[in-house]
Amino acid sequence: MIDLYYWPTPNGHKVTLFLEEAGLDYAIKPVDIGKGAQFEPDYLAISPNNKMPAIVDRAPADGGAPIPMFESGAILLYLANKTGRFLGIPEGADAPTALRQRIAVNEWLFWQMAGLGPMTGQYGHFHVYAPEDIAYAKERYRKETERLLGVLDKRLEGRAFIAGGDYSIADMAAYPWINPYTKAPLDITRFPNVERWHSDIAARPATQRAYALSKQVNPDAGKPLSDEEKKILFGQGAR
Repeated sequence: MIDLYYWPTPNGHKVTLFLEEAGLDYAIKPVDIGKGAQFEPDYLAISPNNKMPAIVDRAPADGGAPIPMFESGAILLYLANKTGRFLGIPEGADAPTALRQRIAVNEWLFWQMAGLGPMTGQYGHFHVYAPEDIAYAKERYRKETERLLGVLDKRLEGRAFIAGGDYSIADMAAYPWINPYTKAPLDITRFPNVERWHSDIAARPATQRAYALSKQVNPDAGKPLSDEEKKILFGQGAR
């Protein structure tokens, strides 16, 4: 059993995408980040960076004590290695092919973690949430987000999935960060390979199940943040 500490955000969706695809047993432990649940001591014992998601694997492969984990990319890698699934390796692949597929998956997983996620997040912050209209910041992050979409579009030319091979955790990591801000949409039609890939993943039954959890866990998902929620999410310094 996996305990999933979750709230419906792009990073939260990454883990539900995996769990639904893999069919693993899991229990959602809601972490209402708009109310500051990510700062509670019990949660910080699992996720010391006070971010979401996190998991506790109560049945690790070594048969030992439960394993807590934070950071969405690390969680995806852990679950992929635990199950031997979604590493992009075609069935029956020989050892050299499997090795190279693992390398490609890792590269593009870290590309998302270091680039697509943070830069798209900053794009969303300055276009949707910032209290001031800062033209330089809006343009800076729009251009960088579009540059990253261009990189992904080129990568997907002639490929069904990002790492080549089969559907993988690289796709699960990137998918939720493609145009996640309905109030500040980007023109994805400029990136036809991304648009095709995104549409294909959206059609997967596991994707639809994962995203259906949003309203179940947070009936207010998609509504504007209150001033208090913005203060909690964006106003924290060192404690």
